[in-house]
Amino acid sequence: MSRRWTAAVGLLASAGLLASCGPVRTGSARPVAAPAGTATTSTPTSGPASSTTTAPTTPSPTTTTPTTTAPTAHVVVGLGDSVTAGYACDCTDFVSLYATMLGARTGHPVRPVNLGVSGLTTTTLGTQLSSAQTTSALSQADVVVVTIGANDLSPLISQWQHGDCGTTCMQKASSDAGAGVAAALRRVRAATPAHARILVTTYWNVFEDGDVADADFGPGFAQWSDEVTRSANAAIRAAAAADGDQVVDLYAPFEGQGDRNPTALLADDGDHPNAAGHRLIARTLLAASSG
Repeated sequence: MSRRWTAAVGLLASAGLLASCGPVRTGSARPVAAPAGTATTSTPTSGPASSTTTAPTTPSPTTTTPTTTAPTAHVVVGLGDSVTAGYACDCTDFVSLYATMLGARTGHPVRPVNLGVSGLTTTTLGTQLSSAQTTSALSQADVVVVTIGANDLSPLISQWQHGDCGTTCMQKASSDAGAGVAAALRRVRAATPAHARILVTTYWNVFEDGDVADADFGPGFAQWSDEVTRSANAAIRAAAAADGDQVVDLYAPFEGQGDRNPTALLADDGDHPNAAGHRLIARTLLAASSG
């Protein structure tokens, strides 16, 4: 086919296409929908021009669920000797028991931190108070329970056995122990928050007690050890008062007025509390914390 003939055919096809496109029929064509939120305008074949506007789509409201944060646990720190450490008792120590009881009473979680060490004296407690673990625990403490001083008096037993520890001996030893307690309490106070409560316990006996002590040391020891204990407790009370701390007496719960046998509250060594003894100490601490 020649290029001229091809052009002619193309012209005829174009003419046919134009002829088929007649006038638009009013209402026969479907308007193209405009995107949501934009205005569309239709022009009718007769009458005044008008416009129809589609309102923007309102986004659905979103609901934010508030997040709840668990309350920060209060912290109870225990400092002291083998009594605090729970030595000779395969049981829950009084620091942990007290924290549980306190949490149940207040409805607020309480976390125990027991830093008790068997054999601790007021001097070695001073060393412990320099450790990072201890200072970190005390910096978070809401309550600190301190039981210290008995091991400072241990050398008196051999003196008594040699008949050389009367009133003067025990009073000087108690005074020295009290000075050590006072120095430790000052450091505890400096390491704790201003709101922290410091509870300082006394002892029911700074040595063995009950039936075991009678069997181990014989006549006269019970009375002598009771006198040493009362002297030591007086020094501990004075140290706590000087620091503005609260004293929690453990003598009366175990010994009454000095007329009660505490054997049922002691471990087999006669020196440390058993499970019942630890529960008694925890209850006594809880009662002291009610104010």
